[in-house]
Amino acid sequence: MINKRLLIKNLLAHNNENSFYDKKRQLNLHSKEGKGKFLKHICALSNSNPFNNSYIVVGVEDDDNEIVGDDFFDDSRIQNLVNAYLENPPKITYDNIPFPNLPKEKVVGLVTIKPKNKVSFFKKNIYTIYAGNTFIRIGSNTSPTEEKISASKSNVETVISIENNSRNNIKHTLDGVLDFITVSHKDLDNQYQVFKENFVVCWAGKKNVFRNETYYSRVDIELVNEQIKLFYSNQDEVIISHDKDSFTITEYVKLGLNDKTSYYPLEKLTFYFYDNGYYKMETQMLFEPPQYNKKLLHHIYNSVLIAIQKLHKNKEVSEMEVLRIPHTLMICYLNDFKEAKHKLIEAKSVLKAYKNPLVYIYFKESLRILRKMKYN
Repeated sequence: MINKRLLIKNLLAHNNENSFYDKKRQLNLHSKEGKGKFLKHICALSNSNPFNNSYIVVGVEDDDNEIVGDDFFDDSRIQNLVNAYLENPPKITYDNIPFPNLPKEKVVGLVTIKPKNKVSFFKKNIYTIYAGNTFIRIGSNTSPTEEKISASKSNVETVISIENNSRNNIKHTLDGVLDFITVSHKDLDNQYQVFKENFVVCWAGKKNVFRNETYYSRVDIELVNEQIKLFYSNQDEVIISHDKDSFTITEYVKLGLNDKTSYYPLEKLTFYFYDNGYYKMETQMLFEPPQYNKKLLHHIYNSVLIAIQKLHKNKEVSEMEVLRIPHTLMICYLNDFKEAKHKLIEAKSVLKAYKNPLVYIYFKESLRILRKMKYN
């Protein structure tokens, strides 16, 4: 079993970017430009590594390898994005890896691209990339090519060596459990569970009991063996359940208009563990968007647009109005106000710059939910 934190350290220690790994300060999958650049790198790394894994490390400064972290990214449907645009798409995973020197809400992202012995190419246009385009890695550069791509084994030995040097051991696991319980989450209700004598899952959160059901907020869940953060949320409520073979997280989001809010089930995420040392993850989208009177919603939508215009002009807007902008525009979009999502993305700069950091957190939360629904 590979310790993903150790793997990232070993990748970063291996000279600079090359034909089997790339590093990014952050990913921007909210825009077509960001999606196009991400897919281009996936295509190139897959084509240049048909017999070994390749990687993208997210949350690292390009110049000096400083680990600065990025936001927790929980979109289990990122594979659907790859499948939508690439012919012969490789299988990819996105893991969130906690590092001791980072704030709790920050992680290093690790994209793993599994080997595929067929050439990947774009099957439809996105940003400046056209259908039929394909890419390869030449050293640390991602480059387009029209030549026939030969199956190269040049990176196999190096990648296998790096992965073997990143294997987990009992000391790493015990240190990880002790740190999770006694140091990083000592102020929260915390527990751990061992599955199949191989996998150790730790979780922590603020426990609330409502109508005989236990909910957790401020939730942090880690698969300690691989140093993977399975789930993190400072806002939402979750229900956690497990049996001897599986661990399930059901996430709820708080939504509503004005002061009338309710919790809605968003997604169920289940991890199944097996005796052979492997596990798999299954997701089930549960979200049913609340529906509102269109006339009322139209009035609220126009008020939100006026508030955004005022923010752009540095005019006074009440903090409560600003806090409501992201979720209100999301609700409008889910009630067939087609321009609402575009208006939300356009407002990113003023929402990010607002004095209360919760505003930008709500912005990212709203886009996360919309992204999940799009690729569901």
